[in-house]
Amino acid sequence: MDSSYCESNFSFAFNDMHYSNRLLRIEIITDPVYSDNCTRHHRKRKRQNDNDDETCVIPSDDEAASSRASNWMVDCPATTVVRVKTLHISSPILAAQSPFFFKLFSNGMSETKQGHVSLRIYASEEAGLMELLKFMYRNTLNITAAPALLDVLMVADKFDVPSCMRYLLNLPMTPDSASLYLELPHTVNAIQPLIDAAKQYLVGRYREITDDKYKEEHMALSLSGIEAILASDGLQVSSEDGVYDFALNWARQKYCRLKERREVLGTRLAGLIRFPYMTCQKLEDVLTCNDFEHESASKLVLEALSLKAEAPHCQRPLATEESISLNRRFRARAYKQVFYMHLEWEDCVSLFPSGHVYSEAFDFGGQMFFLSAHCNMDNNGSHCFALSLGLKENCSGSIDVDYEFGARLKPTKKFTSLYKSNCTFYGGTLIGCKNLFNVPWTSFIAENGVFFFKGRLHLATKLTITH
Repeated sequence: MDSSYCESNFSFAFNDMHYSNRLLRIEIITDPVYSDNCTRHHRKRKRQNDNDDETCVIPSDDEAASSRASNWMVDCPATTVVRVKTLHISSPILAAQSPFFFKLFSNGMSETKQGHVSLRIYASEEAGLMELLKFMYRNTLNITAAPALLDVLMVADKFDVPSCMRYLLNLPMTPDSASLYLELPHTVNAIQPLIDAAKQYLVGRYREITDDKYKEEHMALSLSGIEAILASDGLQVSSEDGVYDFALNWARQKYCRLKERREVLGTRLAGLIRFPYMTCQKLEDVLTCNDFEHESASKLVLEALSLKAEAPHCQRPLATEESISLNRRFRARAYKQVFYMHLEWEDCVSLFPSGHVYSEAFDFGGQMFFLSAHCNMDNNGSHCFALSLGLKENCSGSIDVDYEFGARLKPTKKFTSLYKSNCTFYGGTLIGCKNLFNVPWTSFIAENGVFFFKGRLHLATKLTITH
């Protein structure tokens, strides 16, 4: 197939008899009412082998006996044609875009030889099919609303138009469209890339779930969207406590009835929360939380405490697809967080020659860390500015952390990474960079230097738990 042909714009020829060689008759029938005696394939079909594609043609009377039931039609006893549309079409244009239409125009049936072909679709597919046919002429869509795009996607899969599938995959994702795509049937291979893209979009957009920036959007997400986010290992949270609080708050706002909320939390979300990596204090809250069935909560907490006792922060199941699915709650995330420390110029001056100033303690990975800024003596005997990261002495166990120090620098006023390292922290560990800015103390403390903005030093520390 000539790719340059498929990328051309033939919108001028759409439904124009002067540029068409066929007449397409579209019979629109009522959507099916499903019962125990009919199988629902509509919007959830699996495409069968290529030999079944031509069965979407409505055969003439003398061919009816030999025609087969369509693999995408519902096998119900009665349907009603509510209206008929006819369009002038160019078979080369449609055939170049779709293997389905290529076979439709070359199947040798009497209708095809007479210059017209027929399709039968459900009323719910009409708008999507019309947009799809226009796309096949101009290679673009004029619609942007997520539900309308979903309609086009379903008929594009149904009538095998890969160029439209690729076009939809490359469209900018939105929270609404991503949530809709996650509801698509996972059994259709052609749709799977779009489902995966929707998951990646939601995870990327809402990675910092504890940030209030997207709080309203968080609460508007569907259950499938929340599941995609909670399943990610890359959430930027300081501990699993934040993930638990997020899931609980979302469920409380979405499901007012306690029975429904317990069902969603117990069967859909609990398996995505990494309970073994929550703090003991938060696990105590789980036991008394009325939003979980008591028996289920007790089991989750006991399981978490058992894993903590074996090897805190170090449980890694075998990386098979089955183990990832079944044991997700036993696998730690790459917990990460950025903490800030701001020092006035006068405070920095007072550090010379051997003073220290400490930040407030902050919780990361269930442990209490702090930052220490001080004046240090480097290997050359010169005073300089040092920054260290410490774990409080009363903390038990150990935790492996990658840490990165940065600061806002002139003239960009953006945070710049200055030092990276890693360490296994135990209670009382204090480690860092002896000369953060790689300049002597006098250059660092200069009021007109590059390190102070309006008399203030802005420091940032990015922490990531490693395993």
